[in-house]
Amino acid sequence: MAASTLITPTSKLKPLSPTPIKSKLITVITTSVAPSTSASASAATSLTRRQLTITALTAAILSTLISPAAQAAADEEYVKETQEVISKVRSTLTKDKADPDVADAVADLRATSNFWVAKYRREKSLLGRPSFRDMYSALNAVSGHYISFGPTSPIPAKRRARILEEMDSAEKALLRGR
Repeated sequence: MAASTLITPTSKLKPLSPTPIKSKLITVITTSVAPSTSASASAATSLTRRQLTITALTAAILSTLISPAAQAAADEEYVKETQEVISKVRSTLTKDKADPDVADAVADLRATSNFWVAKYRREKSLLGRPSFRDMYSALNAVSGHYISFGPTSPIPAKRRARILEEMDSAEKALLRGR
């Protein structure tokens, strides 16, 4: 068997290659650390953590102070776009089956509703709103009908009544800011 080498704290290791490999990205500086400098290193680390904590708390407080204006602008945009979608749904539902523009109106409504859903479905602040819930349900019913039966197929009276009722309740909720 080969003789095993015992490594002790006082023994020096021999490098494996004649020239040490130096990384271009990380430069390692080896120094001996005295017991007195380890306390200052830990104080510097805790100071950095303290600074990070203070910075994070300050940012959180400032974001709550700044955010109402930004939130009001986003809320205003949501209300405006939701009212536009409501008007498109109503105008599309009132079109006659024989109208030559009904297929184009349905395609435009589907594009608009897909954009609205994709934009506002991710907003956590809107998910609990009655206006969002009712609009999402109505758009789902309209899109589901036109996907299943085609753009020229009329919506049955019972489904149309439910969709219009959801549109009315969504519009009332928007007026109340909900």
